[in-house]
Amino acid sequence: MDNRRERRLTFITIGLIFLLSGVEYAVILPTIWHFLQTLDAAPYFLGLVLSAFSLSGLLSGPLFGHWSDRTRSTKKIILFANIFEIVGNFMYLMGYSKWLLLSSRLVAGIGAGVSSSIFGFLTRSTAPEDRATVFAAFMACRQAGLVIGPAFNIFLRLCDFHLGPFVINKYTAPGLFMCLLWILLQFVVVFLTVDLPPVEKRKSNEEGKPLIVSQELMGSYGSVMASSPPRNTTLNQNPSPDSPVSPAESSGVFKNFSISREFLREEVIVLLAAQFVTFFNQTALETMVTPLTQKYFNFGELENSVMYFLGGVVVIAGFLFVRWLSRHVTERVILAIGLCMCNISCVWCLIFLAKPLGGFAWQLTEFIIGVFLQILGLPFVSVAQVSLFSKITAEKTQGFSQGIRRSVGGLATILGPLWAGGLTENMYVMMGMMTVLLVLLTVGNNYNDKNIRHPVRG
Repeated sequence: MDNRRERRLTFITIGLIFLLSGVEYAVILPTIWHFLQTLDAAPYFLGLVLSAFSLSGLLSGPLFGHWSDRTRSTKKIILFANIFEIVGNFMYLMGYSKWLLLSSRLVAGIGAGVSSSIFGFLTRSTAPEDRATVFAAFMACRQAGLVIGPAFNIFLRLCDFHLGPFVINKYTAPGLFMCLLWILLQFVVVFLTVDLPPVEKRKSNEEGKPLIVSQELMGSYGSVMASSPPRNTTLNQNPSPDSPVSPAESSGVFKNFSISREFLREEVIVLLAAQFVTFFNQTALETMVTPLTQKYFNFGELENSVMYFLGGVVVIAGFLFVRWLSRHVTERVILAIGLCMCNISCVWCLIFLAKPLGGFAWQLTEFIIGVFLQILGLPFVSVAQVSLFSKITAEKTQGFSQGIRRSVGGLATILGPLWAGGLTENMYVMMGMMTVLLVLLTVGNNYNDKNIRHPVRG
C-alpha cells in the first residue's frame, strides 16, 4: 500500500472515530434525562452522569498522550481505548439503576481520552500551516455525528424487545447501538490504520522563522523565542513507524521536559483558559436545555432529537466556514470572532432565557436565537485554540500536551453540568457566571494579543 493511500485511509478512520463520538453524544443526550427520571433520579443526578464521562476522560487523556509520545504508536492505543467505549455502552444498555448508568458513562469516558493521542498524532503528521484546516475537518466529523445521531434516535425510540435478560427500549437502545458501532470500528482500525511517519523537515530558512512573531520574548500566544530553535525542527527526530522505538529514544522524548516551563506561560494559559471557558459554557447550556424545553415547550425525546439535529447542522456549517477562513486569516482573528459571538450569546441568554418573556412563539424565538449564537461561536474558538496550542507547545510531546489541554476541557465539562444541574431554577446565577467567565477570557485574550504581529504564512 503506497504512502498516500495509507495516509488517506488512516485519516478516514480517525474521521470515523470523531464521527462515532458525536453519534454517541447525540443518541444518548436527548433521552438520558427521561431515562434517569424513570430510575427516580433527582435533577442534580443528570449533571453527575454527564460529568462522569468527562471525569474519566480528564484522567485518561494525559496518560494516553504520554503513552503515544513514548511509543509513537497511536493504532494500538486506539484499539485499547475503544474497549472501554464498548464495555461502557454495554453497561448503559443494562440500565438497572441510576448508579449503573453513572458507572457506564465513567467507563466509556476512559476511551474518549484517546483523543489526546490522536491530536498529538495529527500534529506530528501535518505541517503547521495546514493544521487549522486539518483540525477543523476532523472536528466537523464529530459535529456530523451530532447531526446523524438524532436521526438514529428516530428508530431507536421504537425499540421494544428483550436481548437475553436485558430489556431494550427507547432508553437502553442507544447503549446497544453504540456498543455495536464501536465493535465494528475495532475492525476498521485493525485493517485500515497505520502509524504514519512525521512530516518532513522544512527548508532551513523556513525552519528559522517563528510561526508567530512577538515584540516581547514570550509576550503572547503563538510566539516563539528567537534565540531558541523552532519547535518543528524536532519532527525528524521522531522514529519512523517502520522501526520500533528504542528505550533510549523513548526516554529521550521527555528528557529535560519541564511541565512548568512548558505550560506556565502567558500564551499557553490564555489558550487553556479559552478551552475551559468554552467547554464550561457549552456543557452548562446543554445540561439546562432539556429541562428548559420540557418546562416551557413540553418537548419530548423526538423534539429534543430534532433540536440537536438542527444545532448540529449549524455547527457543521460553522466548522466548514472556519476551515475555509483559516486559509485567509490567522488563528488569532478566528479566535476573536468566536469570542465575540459567545459574548453576544451569553448576554442574550442572560436577558431572555433566564426569565423568558411573552407567549409560546416569542419564548421559542428567544430560545432559538440564544442557542444559535452559542453553537455558532463554538467552531471558531475550538479550532483556533487547538491549532494555536499545537504550535506553541513542543511537538515531540504533543500527545501529553494535548492530554493536558483535553484535561482542562474535561474539568470544564465536569463543572459545567454540575453548575447548571443545580441551578436550573435559578437561571440568573447560572447564566451570570457563564457571562463573567467569558468576559474575563475576552479581556485576557485582548491583553495578551496586543503586541503580536501577523504569523508568517507559507
